[in-house]
Amino acid sequence: MPGRTPPRLSECRFLQPFSGKAISPPPVWLMRQAGRYLPEYREIREKAGGFLDLCYTPTLAAEVTLQPIRRFGFDAAILFSDILVVPHALGQKVEFKEGEGPVLEPIRQAADLSRLDQSRTTDKFAKVYETVARVRDGLPRGTALIGFCGAPWTVATYVVAGHGTTDQADARLWAYRDPEGFSRLIDILTTTSIEYLSGQILAGADVVQIFDTWAGALPTNELERWVITPTRKIVTELRSRHPEVPVIGFPKGIGVHVPHYVEETGVDGIGCDTTMPMPELRDRIAELGVVMQGNLDPLLLVAGGVELERRVCEIISEAGDAPFIFNLGHGIVPQTPPSHVARLVELVRQGSSG
Repeated sequence: MPGRTPPRLSECRFLQPFSGKAISPPPVWLMRQAGRYLPEYREIREKAGGFLDLCYTPTLAAEVTLQPIRRFGFDAAILFSDILVVPHALGQKVEFKEGEGPVLEPIRQAADLSRLDQSRTTDKFAKVYETVARVRDGLPRGTALIGFCGAPWTVATYVVAGHGTTDQADARLWAYRDPEGFSRLIDILTTTSIEYLSGQILAGADVVQIFDTWAGALPTNELERWVITPTRKIVTELRSRHPEVPVIGFPKGIGVHVPHYVEETGVDGIGCDTTMPMPELRDRIAELGVVMQGNLDPLLLVAGGVELERRVCEIISEAGDAPFIFNLGHGIVPQTPPSHVARLVELVRQGSSG
């Protein structure tokens, strides 16, 4: 199912910062903008059955991707899917249990890697690509479409532990005890992620984002090996295949290492979490020719009110004249009132004078 022709740069506000141009007001989209905080999403979720069923049903996944665009008019849609589609497509058993989150059959040693088969991904990835094409066809002409994957390190933490953890101890221990075996897992996830993102681009994605939610769990000497090097491989290969498509990195929690991450990976944009001091980063990031994205606290979006209005204006002011995209410092949480999201978009569209 072919997607329609992507928007030209002149028509798409979201893409303009990637040409080195700061625009006012800045483009805006929000991580997890399609999801449980929207009543229309919850209705679709009930029809779909399991969460993975929703991810692999292109008509429904496309619909929930488009819902926040219709409601709020964001400058970009992001594909509705999940970072664990990659290990699931590789053959790992993955379930999403209500109230518990993802549960995987753990892979904790090199001998278990035979359970992951890159030749098995075709059918599941094809369903995601169909979703991308359907969304591409349903978007307003000037609205960008963002594809994504989880970074190899972050996906590996779930693959190894079998669930989400607070310290990523299982993956860290494997990496310390058997770095060669753990490197094989990272290599599998890296090469699979390249194919996955490339397929999304061919289906119609204008931009892709690499989510490294647990990058901040690693000490400095391990960050290079398990976060920066695999990300650089993904960016380099995507750039060789799709030189016109920007790549955004989101290495949550790495703090002072952000400029090094940007320089070494070659990303075109950097997602700033709520702990990243944007005024201090701005000049360094702008010097590298990279777009900044961020970084409102998702819980402030829940709270709303005067403090939300103050912080939105402050973030826009902090970005200054650097190429910038407004976003959260992490994803929307389920208890977020949709009216607060609408107010946020209104504030951003007003610019720093709001």
